[in-house]
Amino acid sequence: MSSPGTPRLTVLVVDDEAPARNELAWLLERDARVGRVVTAASGTAALAALERDTVDVVLSDISMPGLDGMQLTSVINRFRERPQVVFVTAHDTHAVDAFDLDVVDYVMKPVRPERIGEAIRRCLVQRERADAPPATPENEETIPVELGGVTRFVARADIRWVQAQGDYARLHTPDGSHLVRIPLATLEERWAEAGFVRIHRSTLVATRHISEVRTEHGKVAVVIDGTELQVSRRHTRALRSTLLRLRP
Repeated sequence: MSSPGTPRLTVLVVDDEAPARNELAWLLERDARVGRVVTAASGTAALAALERDTVDVVLSDISMPGLDGMQLTSVINRFRERPQVVFVTAHDTHAVDAFDLDVVDYVMKPVRPERIGEAIRRCLVQRERADAPPATPENEETIPVELGGVTRFVARADIRWVQAQGDYARLHTPDGSHLVRIPLATLEERWAEAGFVRIHRSTLVATRHISEVRTEHGKVAVVIDGTELQVSRRHTRALRSTLLRLRP
């Protein structure tokens, strides 16, 4: 439900198949957080609609004749003020590419009302984050570390990834690494809302610092500051979901 005084969203639905397009529009029109729904039957028609209207969110299919969803999003990403994009597709093979295009969510067909509602919620959260003031030294968490008998404080924002070492965790930063007596599971839980995600039973990474996601021979890895870190098969799906949800 939308709160009093909260502006409702204008949403553009893009799908070349009329039944899918109409069903999605129907679901959105019943969401109190959505004020208006515009539809387009192609990527080209979507661009024309974006020229005419101020749109907050674009829900787009990927596989379409002519300008497909990926190409459409690449164009949207060049807008000075760009709407958020959610992919609605029957295929999960484009998830990594979607992350690279900075989409907010990746919804699988057939769509469920609660899943579309969750996508809208994520768009609103992203918008609130974009409008929020940046973190300051007063509200950014710091971690005390011991080095040569001296205690210094490492800002969480500087931590790229964390590796488990028994009951300890090694924090990797641009200046080096630091060993602290905190279990990895504790940091995973404490820092989840800050965009840290487990990619392996012994590795936790900060999604904001991921520069690449590599897939080769069915294996996935992420690259942070030039270092390649392997993603276990168990954690691959959760990583992709988290990247789409938390990528600013």
